[in-house]
Amino acid sequence: MIDLLTSPEAWAALLTLTALEIVLGIDNVIFLSVIVSRVPPRQAKQARQIGLALALVFRILLLSLLVWLIGLTQAVVTVKGLDFSWRDIILIGGGLFLIAKATHEIHGEVEARDGEDDDAPSASAFFWVIVQIIIIDMVFSLDSIITAIGMAQDIEIMIAAVVIACVVMYVSSGPVARFVADHPTTKMLALAFLVLIGVALVADGFKFHIPRGYIYFAIAFSAAVEAFNVLAKRNRKKPVR
Repeated sequence: MIDLLTSPEAWAALLTLTALEIVLGIDNVIFLSVIVSRVPPRQAKQARQIGLALALVFRILLLSLLVWLIGLTQAVVTVKGLDFSWRDIILIGGGLFLIAKATHEIHGEVEARDGEDDDAPSASAFFWVIVQIIIIDMVFSLDSIITAIGMAQDIEIMIAAVVIACVVMYVSSGPVARFVADHPTTKMLALAFLVLIGVALVADGFKFHIPRGYIYFAIAFSAAVEAFNVLAKRNRKKPVR
């Protein structure tokens, strides 16, 4: 442990892996921000805390099961000459879940009626939110930890990077969730991002890798356009002197 603290290579690996884990955690933050908008603010905060705590727990547990996790990348079934591992199957399932969930939410936003009472969800609705967070946490944790294993060799560095990334996710999730709740058009954009991320996960499962740089550039560009849209809308509401 002391050797790691005094090793420049270990610090470089920690910084690099932490940055990568934070970038990979963007998907998780977007999903959390959208899903918790269905419950009241007090329950939304609890759901966000539970979701991020579970994300941290899942990542540490997966890191503790390195041998089993590495085995997930070995082929378990072959379909028409294409090998699928448990990792591929989980990514495909998680991607399809994201696509279905985002599509359902978009449909709910488009078909929303003014007379609907969305401010009094039942306890079962809160429970269902937690279940969905658990499912998607497992998917994102798997992809994140397999990436960590490929980049670092010391489990201490992996755990430190994961903990730092989860702290950053926790700090950023609140403002992101509030911003999404205050700006309905931003929520629709976030749902579109989830569809895009789901497609990327399914493609990864079928061995067709879409470079994440393209996806994150599309998200950043769309977010910048939406930010200008929000600023323009806010300026139009200001009283004319």
